[in-house]
Amino acid sequence: MAHPAPDHRKEGDRVPDVSFRVRRDNDWTTLHGRQLFEGRNVVVFSLPGAFTPTCSSTHLPRYDQLAPVFRQHGIDDVVCLSVNDPFVMDEWARDQHCDNLTMLPDGNAEFTRQMGLLVDKRDLNFGDRSWRYSMLVRDGVIEKMFIEPDKEGDPFEVSDADTMLNYLAPEAKTPDAVAMLSREGCPFCAKAKKMLAEAKVPFVDVPLDATIRSKALSAIAGQATVPQVFVNGTRIGGSEDLERWLAARAVA
Repeated sequence: MAHPAPDHRKEGDRVPDVSFRVRRDNDWTTLHGRQLFEGRNVVVFSLPGAFTPTCSSTHLPRYDQLAPVFRQHGIDDVVCLSVNDPFVMDEWARDQHCDNLTMLPDGNAEFTRQMGLLVDKRDLNFGDRSWRYSMLVRDGVIEKMFIEPDKEGDPFEVSDADTMLNYLAPEAKTPDAVAMLSREGCPFCAKAKKMLAEAKVPFVDVPLDATIRSKALSAIAGQATVPQVFVNGTRIGGSEDLERWLAARAVA
């Protein structure tokens, strides 16, 4: 089956009650479906495979970034599900630094098959995998589903984190995306990191190697010094500029 089954589970249906073998603290354990869903509000997003381009660059990272916002609006857990084995899912989680998600390996495809969303991707040498979708589950019942359109390839149009958040809480404010270009041993970089940490602003530190620093700074920031802080794609500037931005943010 190259496309989702027409009789796949829909809004108002219960999710499959299956068990998952997972790795916890370097040992095996079983995670039962009732532990995940009964009496809980859960956002699930399912994707074709760990380490694949769209899944790694966009789908998973954005859900990880917005997971705290989901929890502010009554969601108990955000689950990433894929037809991969537990070792692959664990390694992908470490590679992606996704600490805000529950990674669920549907290695036997039992959950995905019962959902009616198992698809044939042998043309890519993938075997059977999950169609890409997301759903909001309340006490084991599917309240809302966003299933990618039945097109060839790997459509990614509606199962993203922002679409789900907009359904759940249209007024929700998403966190700023903050990144900083820095260098090791720079006192101004250390000051900037401390200010961001004290303000509880998540950020990505991008340390620049000395051999590429001047060219990278000039090309990316149009500047010659670090730190250089960017917010939502816009350059804020150095540590003093960051201090002013944080002060304005605090009173906004």
